[in-house]
Amino acid sequence: MQDLDTPMLIYVTVPDAALAAEIGRALVTERLAACANVLGPVQSFYRWQGEVCDESEHVLIAKTTRARVEALTARAVALHRASLPCVVALPITGGHAPFLDWIGAETRGDEG
Repeated sequence: MQDLDTPMLIYVTVPDAALAAEIGRALVTERLAACANVLGPVQSFYRWQGEVCDESEHVLIAKTTRARVEALTARAVALHRASLPCVVALPITGGHAPFLDWIGAETRGDEG
């Protein structure tokens, strides 16, 4: 069984900064993520429907716990405009322990 308190990074590509901010704010407001960062623009190359695409996008990185990944993913997909949005979860295997504890507290709704 995987520990539901494991801190996670969620990586989401978004077509523009405004949508990235909208999704990030919703995830934090709803306590699905402790925080979210918007990076970009970035240049993305990918194959879609037989074509190689070259697009400018923004990246949303959200910090959460394994317990919140499924709900966070569903919410990000619901707010996204793409038919197949990139939303992937990566475990955080180390870092500043008080910060990692803060991620858990914020997504649980702990006061303090």
